[in-house]
Amino acid sequence: MSNTKEVPLYSTLSHTDVRSVITGLMLAILLGALDQTIVSVALPMMSSDLQGVDLLAWVVSGYLIAVAVATPIYGKLGDLYGRRIMLSSAISVFLLASIACAMAPSMPFLVGSRIVQGLGGGGLISVAQAIVADVVAPRDRGRYQGYISGAFAVASVTGPLAGGFLTTYLSWRWVFWINLPLGLIALFISRRALKLLPTPNIKRPIDYPGAILLTIGLATLLIGVTRVGQGSAWLDAGNLKLFAATLAALAAFFWQEQHTAEPIVPLNLFRSPTVAISCMILFIAFIQIVSLSVLIPLRLQMLTTVGADGAALQLVPLSLAVPFGAFIGGKLMTSTGRYKRIQIAGASIVPLAVLGLAFINPHTVVPGLVCMALIGLGIGLQLPTSTVAVQNAVEHRYVGIATAVSAFCRSLGAAIGIAVLMALLLATLQAKVPAAVASFSGADIIKAMMGDAQVHIDAMVKAQLAITVEGAFRKIFVISALIAFVSFILSLVIADETLEGKKPAS
Repeated sequence: MSNTKEVPLYSTLSHTDVRSVITGLMLAILLGALDQTIVSVALPMMSSDLQGVDLLAWVVSGYLIAVAVATPIYGKLGDLYGRRIMLSSAISVFLLASIACAMAPSMPFLVGSRIVQGLGGGGLISVAQAIVADVVAPRDRGRYQGYISGAFAVASVTGPLAGGFLTTYLSWRWVFWINLPLGLIALFISRRALKLLPTPNIKRPIDYPGAILLTIGLATLLIGVTRVGQGSAWLDAGNLKLFAATLAALAAFFWQEQHTAEPIVPLNLFRSPTVAISCMILFIAFIQIVSLSVLIPLRLQMLTTVGADGAALQLVPLSLAVPFGAFIGGKLMTSTGRYKRIQIAGASIVPLAVLGLAFINPHTVVPGLVCMALIGLGIGLQLPTSTVAVQNAVEHRYVGIATAVSAFCRSLGAAIGIAVLMALLLATLQAKVPAAVASFSGADIIKAMMGDAQVHIDAMVKAQLAITVEGAFRKIFVISALIAFVSFILSLVIADETLEGKKPAS
């Protein structure tokens, strides 16, 4: 092994150069993050216009599945061919798929277009975060990761509002058309800013079999779990086939990665306890973010008189606290050069705050808002610390794929978490249904409590159902708190490593 150490790019860049690159990256990340939130308000109108209520959930699930599959693949390709060209490719795929979504003539066509759009969205986020590691020294990355988290915050707060405005005054198709001007601006600025990035002068083989096997394994797993979240039994015939395909594909994938020269996901990354633990913390953090963003408004609309707009507004403390916590965590990392205590602090707040939600009356607004703000703060403290810990634990040539693997774990947590917790909620509702409506499924209970005209119940039965619903949500939030507590245990055992500072170029 050669003792010659490659001079990192961040040691040769000025502060102005770095700021220019980060600005371009934030626009790209905003583009990918916005499409995860702007669509939610428009979903009922989409399904009504395209006559496809049965495929409604797949407009969201298809995107999440594709993002999860794309992230590690883009990370590896970025290491091989340069991150500038891969980011431009991801934006281009995203924009072309957005045009297809906006012009969709049917629900199946829209779902297929959303899957392609997710392939571009996964590349946007994973490649952009890997570029941060190229241009910023490890000790300073927390601060810039905090800025990038701000792009997610802007998307999470403005997305639903923009989606509602566009759908009401123009058409649901404009939630996709709006991507064109944003995407073209992001493409122009990012390509100019990223001229500073080197293009690797290497030609290595691409692990196409590994990419295909990983895609099959993850897609079948997430489709199966998503079907469970939509009401299918875990062991019905369709899911058994999907899970069998998952096991076969992933077993073949692990074999392939151990025997190929350039694996798409180097399994030796997970031999580092820091990488493995940090990825698990990110996995759990995104279980909380996505599932609570769905479950909290659902509980409010089922048990209180607030509508969809009021429920969305009550999520604002959670949405704003995540980037605020990320900013604080990044600043603390920069000043101390360490991350463990910050992770412990964040991981200790979240389970207590989620447990508070379980036992707070949904009609009492202020305590609920406080709990949501604390959850967001705790999660925010964990996001940049875990990402930087992963990047700091690997050789620089593996930074791209390591960052992509961590982003993949986040996407996997988002997709699996909401599917599993929704499946548990539906099962709990059905198990506790009052005798007067014994034939109701969990989905029927949700429709009844939200005033669906097709499900008729009288006031007395609705009062009984309210008790069932409140108990079911309490159980789900307790389970969510236990999942969050696992992150606290993990943060206690992670290594307390010092982050490398910027060194002058020699």
